[in-house]
Amino acid sequence: MQLCVALDLPSQEENLALIEKLKNYPIWLKVGLRSYIRDGKPFIDAIKAINPEFKIFLDLKLYDIPNTMADAAESIMGLGVDMFNVHASAGRKAMREVMKRLEPYESRPLVLAVTALTSFDEEEFSHVYEKNIASKADQFAQDAHVAGLDGVVCSAYESSSIKSLTSDSFITLTPGIRPFGEDAGDQERVATIEIAHDEKVNFIVVGRPIYKATNPAEVVEKILKSL
Repeated sequence: MQLCVALDLPSQEENLALIEKLKNYPIWLKVGLRSYIRDGKPFIDAIKAINPEFKIFLDLKLYDIPNTMADAAESIMGLGVDMFNVHASAGRKAMREVMKRLEPYESRPLVLAVTALTSFDEEEFSHVYEKNIASKADQFAQDAHVAGLDGVVCSAYESSSIKSLTSDSFITLTPGIRPFGEDAGDQERVATIEIAHDEKVNFIVVGRPIYKATNPAEVVEKILKSL
């Protein structure tokens, strides 16, 4: 299991200050929608300047018509990131188109599909998708697997089931991790590291418990020791 730190602070300067404190740790860094819209590729370049060994997960959740998603995926190839994601609800055709567009490249980022956002509770999710979270997450994961993606973004509670329906090597990345039982904040389906481990999660994403800590490096070190 690997740790991915969410860079969700209000400014590029604050995010870079956090990264400086974590530059000696073997971690992934998640650049989300707000950070990328605000700071763009120069932010990714600045991260690599601090430590070229950092792995970057670009969390933009692409969702559009198939050709537009494939165009966007190809543009991502020029950013130097190591992983990005799309929405599984865009459908198998769109996901296949993304993977087909990336075929000519000798090396490419990992591509994951978002199943159900961890901010959903059962009532709101069923209102949108007319199914419960677990069954729809399984379906979305199977669609992503058939389409040739590397894995999915899901809650820790869906990881084990998804792997049983796809493959043990099919990646699961789980946001909403509260390593040591911290407050859930705006997330509904949060989990601890212990739960993530039991559910065979490959990547855990941790944000607030790290960047709101008095000593973020100390929290990262504690998490890494527990993985």
